Amino acid sequence: MADLLRGARLLLDEAIVEGCDLLIDQGRIAAVGPGLDATGAALTILPPGSLLAPGFIDVQVNGGGGVLFNDQPTRTGVRTIAAAHRRYGTTGLLPTIITDAPDRLRQAADAVVAARKTPGSGVLGVHFEGPFISPQRPGVHDPRFIRPPTPEDLDFLTDLAAASDSNPAVGRVLLTLAPETLDGAVLERLAASGILLSAGHSAADWRQTVDALAHGVRGFTHLFNAMPPLTARAPGLIAAALLDPNSWCGVIVDGIHVHPATLRLALAAKPLNRMMLVTDAMMATGTDVDEFVLQGRRILRRNGRLETEDGTLAGADIDMAGAVRACRDLLGLPLESALAMASRHPAEFLGLGDRLGRIAPGHQADLVLLTPEIQVLGTWVEGAWRAADETDAP
Repeated sequence: MADLLRGARLLLDEAIVEGCDLLIDQGRIAAVGPGLDATGAALTILPPGSLLAPGFIDVQVNGGGGVLFNDQPTRTGVRTIAAAHRRYGTTGLLPTIITDAPDRLRQAADAVVAARKTPGSGVLGVHFEGPFISPQRPGVHDPRFIRPPTPEDLDFLTDLAAASDSNPAVGRVLLTLAPETLDGAVLERLAASGILLSAGHSAADWRQTVDALAHGVRGFTHLFNAMPPLTARAPGLIAAALLDPNSWCGVIVDGIHVHPATLRLALAAKPLNRMMLVTDAMMATGTDVDEFVLQGRRILRRNGRLETEDGTLAGADIDMAGAVRACRDLLGLPLESALAMASRHPAEFLGLGDRLGRIAPGHQADLVLLTPEIQVLGTWVEGAWRAADETDAP
């Protein structure tokens, strides 16, 4: 049976409108408009003042619900992570495995394939954050596993990406790498296979970054973090990212990873439709844990931060709804723009803008219902409702 949603405000592209209904049929948005005919549909009256927006899409999720993807690269692990983030409005995500041993990367890909076999999983693909990164900019990544790609690595990745075109089981493949560590031919081979290349954990200079953009790099991973700062005579990777009008930049907006003034400067330089929110969330999301272990290192959750005992940041203690609120409160962005950075922009980065990230007929019914304070009441994934306060055991 179709479902007719009525009574909430709707975010339609970049405008919040009143008095529109939304009809869901067979997991897709069938119609949007005032006074839709509810005949044959189940009518749901949504809370007064609530806001119906496209579901959030997070391309960098290391963990959640007490699970780290590196530690539990299994179907159950992926489902637990997705369930934890759904409570905060994320209806689509890329489970992200950071630099690790080759067999662990393959296990991560297999886990994503298995998880995506469940309808409504919300899993859109896999993000390999490393291991082909700079030893000079490892962040919290384990230096033991940082390495250049082998022929076997390249075959694995290109085969995986090619399979995602002919067989959508694996979804999108995103690879964060340090572009200065690979030559242009390798970048072109990876990009031509369908892999989304993102520069991060990199010491690349301006020229190396511009060359990498010409050879297929399309994004930048947690801009400003794990990369050289922009200076007067060394514009580096950051300036190349901000001046390129076609690439996408992921940003962590938590008031900790990047100063709000620096982010406002970036937003003034880069087209807004090429900026997207990421959480870089770890296993603490959706839990009350105050410490955990990441690849043998003790990670502390304190003062809004996730950090090693020596103060090195280890992912972020934020969810996507919190990032949207931070865009509004710390950066002064209109709510419509903040919501687009959490939905439409990452959908377009992933090449899924024709089916995700918008409230429009024909799009998948992945939606988030928000209070006026931008707290999550619940979500629809492929048209199936789940309240934010429900438990979801995998």
